[in-house]
Amino acid sequence: MSAWLDPLRAALDVAPEPVTVFFRDDDAGWRDDRLRTLLDVFAARGVPIDLAAIPLDATSALAAELRARSEASPVGVHQHGYAHVNHERQGRRCEFGPSRDLDAQLADIRAGRDRLDELFGAALQPMFTPPWNRCTEDTGAALLELGVEALSRDRTATPLGLPGLAELPVQLDWFAKRGGERLGRAAVGEQLGARAAEGAPLGVMLHHAEMDEDDMAATAELLDLVGAHGAARCMTMAAVLNEINTEVAA
Repeated sequence: MSAWLDPLRAALDVAPEPVTVFFRDDDAGWRDDRLRTLLDVFAARGVPIDLAAIPLDATSALAAELRARSEASPVGVHQHGYAHVNHERQGRRCEFGPSRDLDAQLADIRAGRDRLDELFGAALQPMFTPPWNRCTEDTGAALLELGVEALSRDRTATPLGLPGLAELPVQLDWFAKRGGERLGRAAVGEQLGARAAEGAPLGVMLHHAEMDEDDMAATAELLDLVGAHGAARCMTMAAVLNEINTEVAA
């Protein structure tokens, strides 16, 4: 096992209770070749993965392949925006940002859900990940109107706090940067260890379209660790949310 994972291994070794781990891979619909490679890495280890699918880029061929794969290894699918385009003229990129009102956002999210429902049917999870992990309170209101039960963004996003809309943030970005430069593998390992010690579900955000062979190999090393360590529980996002809701109800 590579030394870059030592901080995570150490955190798991002393964890007072099992650490819940989930993986969210964004941009399904782009670079299907690399997505297949990533899915093979997960399937070989029996670790669940959730895919955030771009409605306008997902295809019937991809949907058929994912349905077939899910019969052997857990693969969750949910909505990732609509067209994955930026609508903001100033500031950070955002598809569902402040320049778009509730009606505009509602129309796109509804159209996106209709498209993914045609492709995936009952397999489509009632969950939404906005491109670039950014959205507004109007986005949350639109999701609630459409019966979407959960929102997933980055841990740095301020919770919307809307009743009926659960939030499940990712805790680590595989392509995180510091000072404009991508973090080295050792720094990612340190972050994994720190997040694992915090108690919240440890969500790891991947982007298969940007992953090279080294990224795939490092992901395999991470999965080998969390898949075999007795203090790690690898779950789908739906299972994590169900567990959280059950605890809240109790």
